[in-house]
This record gives sequence, C-alpha cells and structure tokens, in this order.
Amino acid sequence: MSTVSNDQGFSPDSPDGSRPETIDDKSERDLSVLVQAPPLGAQPLDAEGDKASRPHGLLQYFGVRSAAHDAELDAIATQPSVYDKDEVAAVYLPHEKYEGLSAFDPLFRWTWREEFAVVRKIDYKIMIWVGFMFFSLNIDRGNLSQANSDNFLEDLGLTTNDFNLGNTVFLVSFLLAEIPSQLVSKRLGPDRWIPGQMCLWSIVAGAQFWLNGRSSFLVTRALLGVLQGGFIPDNILYLSYFYKGAELPLRLAWFWVSDSIAGIVAGFLAYGILHLEGYGGRAGWRWLFLFEGLLTLAIGVASFFMMPPSPTQTKAWFRPKGYFTEREEKIIVNRVLRDDPSKGDMHNRQGLSPKMLWKALTDYDMWPIYAIGLTFQVPASPPSAYFTLSLRHLGFSTFQVNLLGIPITVVGMFTLLGITWSSEYFNERALHGLICQAWCLPFLIIEYLDAGTLGNWAQYGVIGLLLSHAIQVAWGSRISNSVRTRTVSAAAYNMFVQISNIIASNIYRADDAPLYHRGNAVLIGFTILNCCIYAFAKVYYILRRRYRLRAWNAMTPEEQQEYLSTTTDEGNKRKDFVDFVH
Repeated sequence: MSTVSNDQGFSPDSPDGSRPETIDDKSERDLSVLVQAPPLGAQPLDAEGDKASRPHGLLQYFGVRSAAHDAELDAIATQPSVYDKDEVAAVYLPHEKYEGLSAFDPLFRWTWREEFAVVRKIDYKIMIWVGFMFFSLNIDRGNLSQANSDNFLEDLGLTTNDFNLGNTVFLVSFLLAEIPSQLVSKRLGPDRWIPGQMCLWSIVAGAQFWLNGRSSFLVTRALLGVLQGGFIPDNILYLSYFYKGAELPLRLAWFWVSDSIAGIVAGFLAYGILHLEGYGGRAGWRWLFLFEGLLTLAIGVASFFMMPPSPTQTKAWFRPKGYFTEREEKIIVNRVLRDDPSKGDMHNRQGLSPKMLWKALTDYDMWPIYAIGLTFQVPASPPSAYFTLSLRHLGFSTFQVNLLGIPITVVGMFTLLGITWSSEYFNERALHGLICQAWCLPFLIIEYLDAGTLGNWAQYGVIGLLLSHAIQVAWGSRISNSVRTRTVSAAAYNMFVQISNIIASNIYRADDAPLYHRGNAVLIGFTILNCCIYAFAKVYYILRRRYRLRAWNAMTPEEQQEYLSTTTDEGNKRKDFVDFVH
C-alpha cells in the first residue's frame, strides 16, 4: 500500500515547488502532467468521511484501533476525483476569488493519520463552538415555554389564542428574514453576520424583563423572529466550508443535540431562576428572560473572536498562529474540493444575485425536500409548545414541570443520534424520516382516544414518548451540488419549516382545551400525510438517479468530454450529477 511523507505536495510549475498565484496560471497548465502525479489512496474500511458513522469508524475516532488499522494510518488518504483526469480537470478548477485558492493543489497528498487528526481538530475548533452558538439560540427561543410554567400568560393578561398569535408573529418574522439573512451572510461572511445576529437578539430577549402586556409581547416576538431568521442555514453553510458531504449529517445531528442540551440546561436554569419569584417585586419569569438574555449576549460577543472566516483565514491579531498549520489548511481545502468541486465556485464574501436566488428557488429537484420541510414537524410541534401548560393542567407545580422536561429531552437526544447514525450507516434518508413519523402516530392516537382517562403520570409518559422522536437533518445539502443552490436551498428549506410551525401553532385552540381532541385528529392526519410524502420523495429520487445515469451513460466518451468542456449547467442540473440521495 502506498504511503506518503509529511512534505509531499508540490506544484509542477516551478522548480522550487512554489504555488502559482492565480487561477489563470492553473488553467493554462498542461494538465497532462497529472499522469505523473503522486499515487492516490485506496479508501480503508473505516475512512472517516464516507463511512464516518459506522461502528468501527466511530471507535477509531476515540482512539480504539486494531494493529492492522494502525498500519493503514500512514497510507495515502487522497481520494480520486475529477482533478486527477487531465481531460476534465480544468473544468472543475476553483473560482479565481475562492478564498482557499492558495491552498488548492491537485497534486497534494496526505495520509489517513493526518486526515483523521485534522477532522478531529475541526470538530474541536469549529464544530463545538457552532453547537455552543446553537445552544444559545435555543436558550432564548425556548424560554417562553419555561415562562409559561410560572403564570406568564396570567401576569400579562394573555389568553391561549394570544399565545398562539405571538408564536405566529415570531414565526412569520423568522420566515420573512430567512432569505435576506442568507444574502447578508453571503455578502458579509457568516463569521461577521452570525455573531452580530446573536448580540442583537440577545438584547431583545433580555428586554422581555420589561414586558407589560399584549402589545409589548407581540413586538418582542416579531423582533426576535427577524433577528433569529437565517441563523440555522447560515451555520449549516459555514460548516460545509470545513467538512466533506458525508461528514456533515452526523455533525448536524450533534448540532441539533445542542438543542436538546439547551433544553436540559434551560430546565435547570429555570428551576433555579424562577425561585427569584418576588425578588425586587418582579415575577420569576422576568428574571428568567433577563439572565438568559445576558448569557447569550456573552456568547454572541465571544463568537466574534471564535469564528474564522474559512479554513485558510484563521489567523487574527488575537490568534496570530491561527487554528491550523499551512499543511492542515491544504488538507482541509483539497479534501473538501475533491469531495465536492462545487464548493470552490464562489468565495465566502460573495453575494447572491436575484438571478441566482431565482434559479435556486425554482430548482424542482429540491421541491420534495421543501415539501417534507413544510409538514414533517407539524405532528409534534403543538404538543411540544403546550408541554408545560399541559403539565400544569395535570396538576404539576412550576418547578416539577421544568424538571420533568429534562428526561424527555435526553431521550430525544439519543433517538436523534441513533436515527442519524443509522441513516448514514445505510446511506438512506426517506425511510428513516418515515420511521420518525410512524413513531409519533400511536401516541397521537392515544392522545385522541384516551387522554381524558389517563392518569397524570401516564399522560406525561405518552406526551414524553411523542416528543422524543428524532428530527430530520442535512438532506438538501447533498442534492444541491453548488454553493449558491446550497446557500439558498438551506434558507428555503428552513422557510418551509417555519411555515409548518405557523400551521402547527394554530392547531391547538382555546375552545378545544385542555384535551385538544380536534387538534390531535388534525395531527394524526398530518402524520399520515407525511408518511406519503416521504414515500413519494424516495421514489422520485430513485427515478431521477436512474434517468440521469441512463442519459449520461448513453453519451459517448467524446460527447461527455465535449459537455464537460462547454456546459453552462450548474449544480444538480449538470448531466454528470447523479447523487440524488434518498
């Protein structure tokens, strides 16, 4: 098996191995020299990236390896790609303004030992902090539920329908801010925009300490929606700069695990802070909003210093050595581009034009994903939003309610990781989504038929099992196949999710309380609909893949080469794109 030394990686353009300065130099290169390129690697059984979530891959991540595996670690990790084919390599060269261009080198080679070390370093330096930022989002986004356990509605003179209206205002504002936020993020860079968002919404979240009625409640809901809109797809796009496509879903599962962790921490925080009831003549829920707003503001300020713009731009006046060595930067850039050359077609501070936006939104191959986003969360959203109110109606105290939410969150965290692991292991998406819907169905039926006859703890168990289902992560990114489509499709998908939340927030109504028989019947209908949509998406992407493969294989090698050299097709509309994951 071929191995590579740590200094292997050179440019054929100059005798001293220096890198060409412009993409034009690369384009003019005689690509036939690639025939003489250093050898490529064969993928080992547990290569992080393509089989990252398999059991042996997970064990090796934590240092549990066999002797045979240790011997493989010094093998070449550089995987074959279009850059190794001299007849098509020039077609896929990165854009001249791509921020990682200086580190791009199709002749560069590295070992599995180096790649695993770099991925682990990215996890520690980038992924953990992104999860921490998402944690702060969910602290401020979810504390309304804890406030409800402390007579929030009664203190402000609000009804259940006012609460629904507030949620709707928040979600509409969140929805309307999605695409503008993505456009601003692409222009300024997520490393600037995301921390700015966090600081602004934290100020508004803390200002809820001074709420005095329905109007102020609705205004703060609207402001929070506007300022938090786009945060999730911004972060997903940011992570795609550092990770290969197959590595992202499991990382996004951990990204969403931070949501569960936020729920656990928020439960304990609420339990403590709500004991300030009456301090300074203020209700406990007011102190909850203030303290948690200050906490997330501190995280937002720190994020300005923790988020580098890209893998090759980690150095700053306060971080003179950066996160990565020059060699590590080359490994990150080349492994990502070899996995997905489309990630080099824009730079990280390039805005999206209206034409780009329109092309992304009219990408019909993304529509099944958008349809799923529109409905898949509906069955569990109303029970989740009304969880604390439901437990209060069952007779549990304010403090019991906040602690009882913790076990459910923990179970949900493990089901999320389990479903995501299984999805990556079997490289399957739609059936796993259908399983999550099937999980909800029996508990909704019990809620519809027998909720009035269940005891307090039995009712808590049914609601808890309903809310511990896994959520869907990272499907659309794999089908987009271009930065511009990936950028807007992430925002568009999240917009459909917010529309689903708007629908869900108006299913449980005051005249249907407290058992919500009518509402639960609607949720059962949505669950059945979701199963049908997942089945349709599965069939659609299977047929699309077969059609594209048949059309591409019907072309002669000369026709394929001519197409690759002259095509203006982009993203998943390229005839050579067949990765319609399902």
